[in-house]
Amino acid sequence: MSSILTYIAISDGKIKRSSLEVLSRSKAIADAQGLSCEAVIIDQIASSYTDSVQKYGASKIYTVEDPIFDQHRNTPLLSALSKVMETAQPKVVAFASTEGTKDILGALAANKTAGVVADVSSFDVSSSGVTAKRPVMAAKVVGNVEVSGNPILVSVRSGSYDLVESPTTAEVVSIGFTMSRDELKAKLREIISATGDTIDLNEAESIVAAGRGVKDGEAKNLISELASVLNAGIGASRALTEAGVYDPSLQIGQTGKVVSPQLYIAIGISGAIQHVAGMANSKVIVAINKDPDAPIFEVADYGIVGDLYKVLPPFIEELKKIKG
Repeated sequence: MSSILTYIAISDGKIKRSSLEVLSRSKAIADAQGLSCEAVIIDQIASSYTDSVQKYGASKIYTVEDPIFDQHRNTPLLSALSKVMETAQPKVVAFASTEGTKDILGALAANKTAGVVADVSSFDVSSSGVTAKRPVMAAKVVGNVEVSGNPILVSVRSGSYDLVESPTTAEVVSIGFTMSRDELKAKLREIISATGDTIDLNEAESIVAAGRGVKDGEAKNLISELASVLNAGIGASRALTEAGVYDPSLQIGQTGKVVSPQLYIAIGISGAIQHVAGMANSKVIVAINKDPDAPIFEVADYGIVGDLYKVLPPFIEELKKIKG
């Protein structure tokens, strides 16, 4: 039976939510098309994640374990994925469109002579290949893409699909793999983490985003308090990251991160197309801006016209009451 193989990314000892979103979609397609839904975990302790992965429908899980996978390294990851694909012979390999995926997708496609479509917002599988929708031109246009070949690689934007549990008892297949660090031409010297944000924006279910209207310490404190109440990540517009108010790693937009949380609260953000390109796929968008004509209201599901210094304190207090 042909299969859809989903790569399950691990970061800081946790399964990336976006990978499970893709696995949920793969399971739905597999059921509809009579395919086998399979997954691959590559990590130094890959087998410890199988129980969590099989909750989302994988009937077979390939694991590759080696100490070299303690951090993301392109060379061993490419080698391990190639070995798993030789064993599994999948029709389609699906990835979450993470920074790590972007590092390796092109090389893997070239190595396996595979068809590939990257950073899609939706995809389906047919007898002839993969069809997908891919936002282009700062998400002003959505392209309809058809890819043929065997296999086909596809990467999917975070938040494009919901998590859907479909518990199975998966067959776990361990793939033997060893690689010495001495074999690597590139050496990992240091990992510099983003400052100021404790939640990965690509994985966050809620994001509070600050724009040009956040112009002093008081406003920044309100942003932090709201994010804390919602257990949300903090993002920012380009204007604030360039001004040094927030770390550049928190920039959302065409030249920053593309996010798709369940809830996106835009505070003091005008809604220029460059910023909207990075958050338009959010499930629910709430905009707070004192300018009633701000373009952000055109994409918002809910809008509050008002000064953030007056709007946020009672807003935060009401949220605290609800949570209490």
